[in-house]
Amino acid sequence: MAGEARNLSGNAKVRVKIDNVRKVFNGRNGEMVALNGVSLDILDNEFICVVGPSGCGKSTLLNIIAGLTEPTSGKVYCDGKEVTGTGTERGVVFQQYALFPWLTVRKNVMFALEMRGIKGKQAAEEAVKYLEMVDLSKFADHYPKELSGGMKQRVAIARAYAANPEVLLMDEPFGALDAQTRTQLQTELLGTWEREKKTCFFITHDVEEAIILAQRVIIMSARPGRIKEIVEVDIPYPRTQETKLTPEFNALKNRIWSQVYQEYLAVRK
Repeated sequence: MAGEARNLSGNAKVRVKIDNVRKVFNGRNGEMVALNGVSLDILDNEFICVVGPSGCGKSTLLNIIAGLTEPTSGKVYCDGKEVTGTGTERGVVFQQYALFPWLTVRKNVMFALEMRGIKGKQAAEEAVKYLEMVDLSKFADHYPKELSGGMKQRVAIARAYAANPEVLLMDEPFGALDAQTRTQLQTELLGTWEREKKTCFFITHDVEEAIILAQRVIIMSARPGRIKEIVEVDIPYPRTQETKLTPEFNALKNRIWSQVYQEYLAVRK
């Protein structure tokens, strides 16, 4: 059902509502329409992945949900309240790690806790709990420069969870990592999501990654960005890397990739 907001369960709470969002940028060559008429209901505890060709407005949509940029028209609501700026109920993880290099791993996570009013010894102890969640408690007193790229991203994810948002927005968080590290973090993120049950909105260029993580995959059209198709991933959790070998997974991969590739070709014309 392309371009239409959809509720998977009549009893599920809509955590994020995107209502006919349009975004226009003004450049040297005039107006550029990044998003045009995007509507979507994202449910409580739902894991959504968004795929599409470069320039289709995926990151722009995430930034609008995060409150980092305003839509030209249309509205976004979080828990029924219009999004008019950033808020603690929405946490963001970007492709770049965005850690404080002068703080230890523990203190990077403590920063999010302190923003919630948790201070001192309690913040230090809770920070370790979040680091245990991403298997980094042994590195609590290291500095970011002493970590690998994958470890830095795990710190960023731990800090995002420590902020205790209702919605976690992730913009290609594994895009700069090698394949092995990326696979490991997919597995860890799924485990964390199944325990914590946050609502996740995850952007990726990797169709396999989208299918292994998401309950629904949103396929975006080439610019101007619109929802071309919403694909339900009817593969039960827990999902592992062996899931990628199943006929069901490969059928979904071929279906989604063919749609993305059509939009890629449209960009090239």
